[in-house]
Amino acid sequence: MSINDLFWLFFMFSALQPLLRQRLLEAMRARKIAQIERQRSSRVILLIHRQETMRLLGFPLARYIDINDSEEVLRAIQMTDDEIPLDIVLHTPGGLVLAATQIARAVSRHKGKVTVYVPHYAMSGGTLIALAANEIVMCEHSVLGPVDPQLGQSPAASLIKVVEQKPIAEIDDQTLVLADIGRKAVAQIKQTATELLTHRMPADKAQALAEKLSTGTWTHDYPIFADIAQELGLPVSTKMPNDILELMTLYPQPVRSQGGGVEYLPAPRQRDLARRAP
Repeated sequence: MSINDLFWLFFMFSALQPLLRQRLLEAMRARKIAQIERQRSSRVILLIHRQETMRLLGFPLARYIDINDSEEVLRAIQMTDDEIPLDIVLHTPGGLVLAATQIARAVSRHKGKVTVYVPHYAMSGGTLIALAANEIVMCEHSVLGPVDPQLGQSPAASLIKVVEQKPIAEIDDQTLVLADIGRKAVAQIKQTATELLTHRMPADKAQALAEKLSTGTWTHDYPIFADIAQELGLPVSTKMPNDILELMTLYPQPVRSQGGGVEYLPAPRQRDLARRAP
C-alpha cells in the first residue's frame, strides 16, 4: 500500500468520523428516550436548543423556538392518546412568541398529566410552555424567566415607559410605533399567560402572576430559580430524575475550535470513594 493510499484512507476516515459519531449519538438518544417512555408510560418530547457552530466557517448559530419546533411538537402531541402523560424536557433561551404559544396551548389542553423538566434553563418562550404544565421539575439551580415580549433589542415594557415619561414632541415616529406595538404585545402575552395559569390555579392568582411575568417587572434575563418559582405559586418540584440528566448528556454543546472553559472528569464523586482514592 502506497503513501497515497494511506493518505486517502486517512482522509476518508476523518471525513466519515463525525457522521459515524453523530449516528451513534442519535441511536443512544433513541434508546434512552424509549427507556424513559417505558418506565413512565408516557410520551417524551425534547425541546433542546444548543448553540451550534458552522463546521467550515466556525461562527456560532443561535438556536431558539421557531415554527419548525412548534410543528414537530404539535405533531408529537397529536400522535399521543389524550390520556397518556407527556414528559417534556426544555432547554431553551426562548424564541418566537407564535411558536411558543402554539406549543403552550397544545400542552395546556392535553388531558393526560403534563410534566415539564428543566435541567438547566427554560427562558422566555420556554417558561411560557412550562406555565401550561401540571408539574414543573427543576434542579435546585435551574431557572425559568419572565415572559415579557421583546421588540428587536428593546423590551416592550421599556418602550411603553419611554412614551409615558417623555414629551411626545421629543419622541420620533419609529419609537411611537414600537411603543404602540409593545402595548399590544404585552397585553397579548399577559392574556395568554393568564389563560395558561387559570388551568392550574385560582383566577385571581393566575392574573396577578401573569401580570408580574409579562409586564417588565424584571429584566428579561432575570433568573427565576426553583425556590422563587415555588413562592410565586408555580407547581415546582426539585426531584429531578437521573434519567433526564443522563439524557441531557447525549445532547452535548458542540465543541468550538478554541476549546471550552470548563473541564472535569465526568464521573460521580462520592465521599467513600474519595477516601479510598490514592
